[in-house]
Amino acid sequence: MSRMCQICHKKPLMGNQIARRGISKKAGGIGLKTTGINRRRFLPNLQTVRAVTNGTVRRIRVCAKCLKAGKVIKASPRNYVPASKTAAS
Repeated sequence: MSRMCQICHKKPLMGNQIARRGISKKAGGIGLKTTGINRRRFLPNLQTVRAVTNGTVRRIRVCAKCLKAGKVIKASPRNYVPASKTAAS
């Protein structure tokens, strides 16, 4: 499974992690100096959810934004009844 939301297709994004030293001008220094730039990935906040898709209950990976927006219909929890109790009554 890829790190992608199955509703909105949100994927990991690339960005930079910038290391700086010094004191900002606002705080009374001479400014921040960049000492290094590393590539990094911004991963989506994916949650595995039991949801109803096309009338069947499946486990899908959905981002938290889609869950909060109500784009996913969650499946109702199973009502487990042991077989011995159903046979006795």
